[in-house]
Amino acid sequence: MTYLIDAWLDRPHPYLRILHRETGQVCAELEEEALDELRELGELDLISLNSSEPLVLKELVRNLFLFCYARALRPGDGMH
Repeated sequence: MTYLIDAWLDRPHPYLRILHRETGQVCAELEEEALDELRELGELDLISLNSSEPLVLKELVRNLFLFCYARALRPGDGMH
């Protein structure tokens, strides 16, 4: 599968979505609170987001999916 990263980080309510490239379906979505947590953990790197290197982007998408799933498994937290 191939994914697109749709990130709007410089707006009042930032978000990042991972989209299935062929269908446009949203596979994962991170909103402001989750993005802040990723930044605090050092896992959200603007250099990686702007990279054109396939291996860098593949690792970033993998880590974002893992973060979303781990967050969804927390009691009282849900995946967006």
